[in-house]
Amino acid sequence: MWFTNLFTGSGVASTVLMLAISIFAGLLLGKIKVKGVTLGITWVLFVGIALSACGVSLNDEMLHIVKEFGLILFVTGVGLQVGPGFFSSFKKGGLSMNVMALVNVALGVGITVLITHFADQELSDMAGVYTGAITNTPGLSAAQEAVKAPGVAGDPGTLAAGYAVAYPLAVVGMIVTCILLRPLCRIDLKNEPTTVATADANTGLSGKKKGGILLIPIFVIIALGIVLGQIPIPVGMKAPVKLGLAGGPLVVALVAGWLGVKKGWFGTDFTDGQGIHMLREVGIALFLAGVGLGAGGKFVDTVQVHYMWVVYGIIITMVPPLLVGLFGRLVLKMNYYTLMGFIGGSHTDPPTLAFANTVAPEGCKLPNTGYATVYPLTMFLRIFTAQLLVLMA
Repeated sequence: MWFTNLFTGSGVASTVLMLAISIFAGLLLGKIKVKGVTLGITWVLFVGIALSACGVSLNDEMLHIVKEFGLILFVTGVGLQVGPGFFSSFKKGGLSMNVMALVNVALGVGITVLITHFADQELSDMAGVYTGAITNTPGLSAAQEAVKAPGVAGDPGTLAAGYAVAYPLAVVGMIVTCILLRPLCRIDLKNEPTTVATADANTGLSGKKKGGILLIPIFVIIALGIVLGQIPIPVGMKAPVKLGLAGGPLVVALVAGWLGVKKGWFGTDFTDGQGIHMLREVGIALFLAGVGLGAGGKFVDTVQVHYMWVVYGIIITMVPPLLVGLFGRLVLKMNYYTLMGFIGGSHTDPPTLAFANTVAPEGCKLPNTGYATVYPLTMFLRIFTAQLLVLMA
């Protein structure tokens, strides 16, 4: 009896067990390559969805905590790794990438509105599909809060259903977009530079290395980041926007990584060491497992009723980054590894960054730089536009 309850219960032991199964099985599947292509750690998400769809029922609040904490660990690790060279890279290409990210967001919103009009959908419902298609959980939360305001149309449950339908395939769609850019732009990975320029790659990384206690600065960054992420930013609408649990820690980690190395408070053995790499990988694994285990049942049920939402979500997911990615590569001549990171950051999608890091050679930080360069602005814009769609309904 105890053994059966371990697999069918919703307690702490059952939740941790299912998370562990999702992660180790997903990581094993991620080693499989088809014609040199693998989805990598993204398999963790699909194992979680499969377990959930098979009837595994876990405590939603526990999964929510695991998912959010995993995302916080992930963005903190990314911020610390790219922080030392972040601001110099921003000066040399960050402005154009953030303009591209702005266009990418605008295209996503525009396509959502067009689908609403021509497919005779409710804009408040499509706001949920939009947040799933751009893999933005803070945007969903903001939209759900917005519909609670007096006089605003929409239902929090319907928003969550649209998100659950669009999210899983959005993860695949972003990775497929990165893969499609290779033949479309005739990219040869063997000849693709792993650094934009030697001097740029070493910017901010020449500080003296020195050891230190790893956990203290990490959790100081997380604490400050959470506080920053909860500060309401008035935008002249019925509800303020926030950087959220992901955006706040990322911004603080970027500044800490840059300022810490520059001032000599800690060295690159901290910001770029195995400890931070492990922090990042554990974080993304927990996040993906939590999303999968929490979305599977809703995914199957909602698809049966609103199967066209899946199609709409794929369109919103893939069309904007494919157009912007083609412009970035063919017109601006962006490095492919940077471009993959940009695509992940412009959709606030950690799995795309994880995929980009499996494609890039070991030690190449360009995907992380591209991701972190556009992530803060994109996070703000995604949260704002999710609320805007609801308020426009």
